[in-house]
Amino acid sequence: MSEHTKKDIFNFYSDDLFRLIVDNTFEAMVLHADYKVVYINETGARLLGDSSEELRGANVLDLFLEESKEAIRERVRCALEEQKAGGLIEETIQSLNGTQYEVELYCHPFEFKGERAVLSVFRDIGEKKELERQLKNKINEYSTPIVPLLDGISVIPLVGNIDEEKARMLIENLPSQIKGFQDTKHIIIDFSGIYNIDELVIEFLFKIEGIMRLLGINPIFTGIRPELAVGVVAIGRDLSNIRTESTVKKALTSLKGK
Repeated sequence: MSEHTKKDIFNFYSDDLFRLIVDNTFEAMVLHADYKVVYINETGARLLGDSSEELRGANVLDLFLEESKEAIRERVRCALEEQKAGGLIEETIQSLNGTQYEVELYCHPFEFKGERAVLSVFRDIGEKKELERQLKNKINEYSTPIVPLLDGISVIPLVGNIDEEKARMLIENLPSQIKGFQDTKHIIIDFSGIYNIDELVIEFLFKIEGIMRLLGINPIFTGIRPELAVGVVAIGRDLSNIRTESTVKKALTSLKGK
């Protein structure tokens, strides 16, 4: 067998094996030039809901939500013009039927038939993100205890940052937790451990106050720093109907004096 024949056989099996490996990897791989899909492996085609042949020529930006497209354009530009690989990020993409997927994504420059292209590799992390959300929910649930202090009086010590997710979980979980303290008439909600003072925290304060009253609980807010009070006034909210004390100790003293 000639060396030329051996080389041809080696190339045939190498190309065939490479395609088999690429098509069966867990990662979706998309090679694109001028934002047009040049090649997509079978994993990517399955994720996007079409065949790899039908997806060729599609605009890769159509995979992304509108709010992400500008950032993706910049990553592609850096890969093409500056030959810089794009680091691992998390994004939401959408299939042809509109189904959205949370993915990890990275990209790097790639030469294809003598032209500059970009190889984007992404992995579906929806299951992983859902587990993270469930874990975060449990952490939020257990990291915000209702602590009984005296007969009929409990305290909720808030700590850390209140982001949108944590505010939602607190509002959802606290009513069911409060039901376990049927004798509680007053709950002191202490904000002294909250790091962020913003409009989200202000809205949370008013929402939780309303929920407490609907449950027949008298809420008292403590540890409200001057920045939070100023923020309340700045957005036109009125604190005059909300009972506050500077510290948990003063709130207890006030309640015991009744």
